[in-house]
Amino acid sequence: MRVLGIDPGSRIAGFGVIDVAGQQRSYVASGCIKTPVGGTLPERVKALLDGIAQIVETYQPDIAAVEIVFVNVNPQSTLLLGQARGAVIAALVLAGLPIAEYTALQVKQAVVGNGHADKDQVGHMVQRLLRLSGIPQADAADALAVALAHSQHASGVAGQLQKQGRSIRRGRLI
Repeated sequence: MRVLGIDPGSRIAGFGVIDVAGQQRSYVASGCIKTPVGGTLPERVKALLDGIAQIVETYQPDIAAVEIVFVNVNPQSTLLLGQARGAVIAALVLAGLPIAEYTALQVKQAVVGNGHADKDQVGHMVQRLLRLSGIPQADAADALAVALAHSQHASGVAGQLQKQGRSIRRGRLI
């Protein structure tokens, strides 16, 4: 199974792609989609839509996992982040990908074992779990963490389904 993790952002959206085979997780790619500095909302949305479409075309994931927006102290920032997340989800839906969603707490709990871990801890665990030579840029590390969290969740679901004589293929229950 190939998982695309997305850490949405209105200025920078991180992405991470991993392959999952049983309990093995392998790094495929990661990076950031940067929207135009000072760009209007439509320009930023277009950059996100185009960036996600290119990533999906290049890496052919089976499923996407997206971090759920947290409520920020600044309502304007929260609104912009929600709009960016909506653009990301729209691009994934247009690509025909199934989408899983996880809160930051769930992601940190799955990757670090502590739902209140800081960005440095997440980066170090992503590096360790995927056996990377260095720590990825923060947004890319967060996206890889989302993909890893989904892989752990999916492994648990797959194990339960296997006990029932069922399985998941290309994001669909069979």
